[in-house]
Amino acid sequence: MAIQKINIGNSNLQVAPLNLGGNVFGWTLNETQSFDILDAFTQAGFNFIDTADTYSVWVPGNKGGESEKIIGNWTKQRNNRKDVVIATKVGWDHGDGRKGLKANYIIKQAEQSLKNLQTDYIDLYYTHIDEGFAPIEETLTAYDTLIKEGKVRYIAASNVPPDRLKESLTLAEKNGLPKYQALQPHYNLVERSKYETDYAPIAAEHGLTVFPYWALAAGFLTGKYRSEADLSKSVRGQGAKQYLTEKGLGVLQALDTVAAKHNSTPASVALAWLLAQPNIGAPIASATSKDQLATLVAAVQLQLDKDDLELLDTASK
Repeated sequence: MAIQKINIGNSNLQVAPLNLGGNVFGWTLNETQSFDILDAFTQAGFNFIDTADTYSVWVPGNKGGESEKIIGNWTKQRNNRKDVVIATKVGWDHGDGRKGLKANYIIKQAEQSLKNLQTDYIDLYYTHIDEGFAPIEETLTAYDTLIKEGKVRYIAASNVPPDRLKESLTLAEKNGLPKYQALQPHYNLVERSKYETDYAPIAAEHGLTVFPYWALAAGFLTGKYRSEADLSKSVRGQGAKQYLTEKGLGVLQALDTVAAKHNSTPASVALAWLLAQPNIGAPIASATSKDQLATLVAAVQLQLDKDDLELLDTASK
């Protein structure tokens, strides 16, 4: 099946509507297992891979960059760099003093990411987090340098407060600096209000393509965790604990209903719901097995009707 690609913002980057999360590479998946998932993902017609310079610094003994290195080894071995769109990020705290959005730090980290990824350019470079410690103009000027040198193609924003995001977009337009083309917010069926209230209007106004992270709410929206006893099913189980509420279980019930109607799964329905929202380009989700990946891929082919969307909307409001 030919998958319809979309453009990211006003860029010429074209991506299929599913963004593979690289946070599991070098964490719950070793290099061989990661290659298997990456191969299956691209063979299914997808091309958009998400990582960051800090993945996976939380694993004892890791320093960050492990995910980037695996992706770099994979593109090198498969000789397919030009066929994939790779997003990585800068700014998050490595835990050893490396963090922030000062110009010299951004330039240094970009060089390290290029080295890890074994590539000459980063397709989409994210501000991973903006804690307000660097002047916006300084950050955008550093990105401008990288773009002019051909090392970065376009930039995007992740955990940037709404006021800083608006200021960045305005400043970029006013001063002819690079403008964020995409937004990566925390958004899913059980985490709606912050994005819909604070960020959706900005995305709509500035034509930002939105790539929600934690699209499956730490696995909760797969339906795998329905009680406290279920949380031990995976290393990520504790992240789903906060959603074991009346509302959370109500959302699962609605997902079950829609999934049964379409002979689908809760995870596929949850991602299809995101894809039906305005300005959403591709939900970000990671997979640790080919079965999980198949569930993600199925979401792209799932067309929810008005009744499905209303049911999910009501349960999750």
